[in-house]
Amino acid sequence: MKTAFVILFMAIIGAIIGSVTNFLAIKMIFRPYQAKYIGKWRFPFTPGLIPKRRGELARQIGVTVNDYLLTPDVIKNKLFSPEIRFAILQFAQTKAEEIIFLNNRTLKDWLGIAGFKDVPEKIEGRVDEFIEKQFLHFKQELSTKPIEEVVPEEIMKSVDQKVPQLVDTLLLKGEDYILSSQGEITIKNLLDDFLASKGTLGGIFQMFLSDSSSIVAKIQHELVRILRSSETKNSIVNILNEEWEKIKKRPIMTYLNDIQLEPILMNIQSYAKKELAIEDRLNKTIHYYFPNGHDWVKYEIMPKVVDKALEIAEIHLEDVLRRLDIKEVVREQVDSFPIEKLEEIVVGIASRELVMITFLGGFLGGLIGIVQGLIVQLVN
Repeated sequence: MKTAFVILFMAIIGAIIGSVTNFLAIKMIFRPYQAKYIGKWRFPFTPGLIPKRRGELARQIGVTVNDYLLTPDVIKNKLFSPEIRFAILQFAQTKAEEIIFLNNRTLKDWLGIAGFKDVPEKIEGRVDEFIEKQFLHFKQELSTKPIEEVVPEEIMKSVDQKVPQLVDTLLLKGEDYILSSQGEITIKNLLDDFLASKGTLGGIFQMFLSDSSSIVAKIQHELVRILRSSETKNSIVNILNEEWEKIKKRPIMTYLNDIQLEPILMNIQSYAKKELAIEDRLNKTIHYYFPNGHDWVKYEIMPKVVDKALEIAEIHLEDVLRRLDIKEVVREQVDSFPIEKLEEIVVGIASRELVMITFLGGFLGGLIGIVQGLIVQLVN
């Protein structure tokens, strides 16, 4: 009976020691959080394992994550997989559809969102400034440059070639007028006025020429002959060419001094703003200007944009990761993570296993106590 009691007692003591030892060992992984001191002497095993080795642990986790878990190849395989591309494309298409086409925002609203205010007034102001600037520049050219430098060379050549044709037209019109009844009356009146201006001598001639029809006919014939003469044509052509050459050497403004140009400028500005209709155009939606833009953006633009963005991202991925320095980021995060929270997470996840470790310590301690009790009895 005494032997059984000794063995049982030692088994119980061993079990208590084993379970308590394991329980303390588990607790000492995290606790105490801070080093404990008696005066200047630091109490052994403080702080706990994790708090004490926190810096080394953080550094090692950072190296492991950087070298083995989040390597460029791993990220490329995950980030640039067909599934990810498809998900990104669907997201981009949906957002483009919702934001751009499935709302009633006008171009003016979009400009307002971008930070541009009073856009119609500013555009109209710029239009007025541009037209005025161009108008003043054109006026300056008209005031200083001769006509032959302002008017295009092709037009000047065309006018030069039209001078002989103009003379031909004038001579034909003059001939038609002279031979017409109106021309006959005009010649007769001129003849009568000429004779009347010569006093008595003219009166005598006028008396003898009471019937002036034949004289008028002869004058008509002579005038027609003169008009049909090549010398007449050449003389008139030469005169017109000389005058045209003089005109070409003068600025256009020489002939426009009496014209008020300011009202013309204002009319041009008003017409331009009326035709541009900036306010009305900006009050239309994107869908109004691009009725088929929805499908175009969704199926043409977005796939190209996504592919290009992923291509650029893949090219610069290693540089980004190097600049990001995942190893240092992980180290900083682990190093700053609260020990209390880490303990709560670990214990919460492995609570059953930790309890089993405690019971296993008790079981082994009890078993060792039984063995020790048997050894003691055998020795005795």
